[in-house]
Amino acid sequence: MSLEKTFIDYFVQRGHIPTTGSSLIPRPGDPILFTAAGMHPLTPFLEGEPHPLGRRLVGVQRCLRTTDLDEVGDPTHLTVFEMLGSWSLGDYGSEQSLRWGYEFLHDVLGVDPERMHVTVFGGDDRVEADLESLRTWQDLGLPIELTTEDNWWSNGPTGPCGPDSEIFLWTGDGSPEGTPTTDDRWIEVWNHVMVRFRQQEDGSLEPLPQHNIDTGLGLERLSMLLEGKRSVYETDLFEPWMRLLPELWKLDEESERIVIDHLRSSIVIIGDGVRPSNTGRGYVLRRLIRRVLTLLWRFDQSRTLVDLPVELVEHTLRHFHQDEGVTLVQQVLLDEEVRFTDLLQRGRRILGSDRFRKTLDQHDFEYLHQTHGLPRELVQSLIAQESGGSSAPLSLT
Repeated sequence: MSLEKTFIDYFVQRGHIPTTGSSLIPRPGDPILFTAAGMHPLTPFLEGEPHPLGRRLVGVQRCLRTTDLDEVGDPTHLTVFEMLGSWSLGDYGSEQSLRWGYEFLHDVLGVDPERMHVTVFGGDDRVEADLESLRTWQDLGLPIELTTEDNWWSNGPTGPCGPDSEIFLWTGDGSPEGTPTTDDRWIEVWNHVMVRFRQQEDGSLEPLPQHNIDTGLGLERLSMLLEGKRSVYETDLFEPWMRLLPELWKLDEESERIVIDHLRSSIVIIGDGVRPSNTGRGYVLRRLIRRVLTLLWRFDQSRTLVDLPVELVEHTLRHFHQDEGVTLVQQVLLDEEVRFTDLLQRGRRILGSDRFRKTLDQHDFEYLHQTHGLPRELVQSLIAQESGGSSAPLSLT
């Protein structure tokens, strides 16, 4: 049985109803570009609107976080990932949620409690300490660390928010040491948020009409911890990527991870109906594809996305339950490669003219962008290449 089904079944047995729909595209009227957390589609219901399926929900939500792009390439961060989630919409409280979380990890998945550590909101000048969560973990016998900012969750500058309690698992050799804030071998695996307030534009907190629970458990990270692997890329979820891509393109470890993540994420974004453009969601997709090409060409200018194995596109679309055709996804990737190639060639030609054989100033960068469509970052990258550099950020164009 898959980990997703095990999770869903566990909460269904406890009265939760599976939610449907897991697109990266937020509901109409939502200002965010992409769904970044499992609770985003449920915001109106966290604020008090009755949910048609009831007050206990469970689901798997695919998410995209652009805030973590600079972290991609390390063992745990991904651009597109899946979040296992459970929700109480004004039903049970934090004690029940935390006890179920502990039971699922320990009794169902077999995680040794000696490998667990938790954090709890310790209070600040606006909200008192989360004593209910503190007492629950004390009763369960787990080590606890109190924090403030690290255990406060918000949906942005305004909207639902509240204290949270996070469960960490030890990934180091030997007996656990330190705490989650003092030793990075403690990896966060499950966040339980007590959504009790709405933050206003002036920073003040307004109590919500109901107390909610929103939990998020990253599928890829949980798989890594359960399988005892050193990175999410070594889990069964990435098996075809790690089998086929290194044979196709030889890259260093960090570059290989970035290429896999960005290509996989691009396929999912395309599968949800987004196409490359210069603004909004299309710009995020364009940025991902162009960063892949930049990395590939840094090692070998002859590399092309034409060679991307069909199996990887098929596997990704199937895993994320997307209906977009493989041929269409391939065509979108290749069209963007052609556009980027043309842009690079035009940029080199323009920068090779007598006018730009000097140190460029702000006026030059503005002219190149407004007249020729060459962003500052791309211009700087081309200049670095011509001077023998190799680390310029083409990914930002």
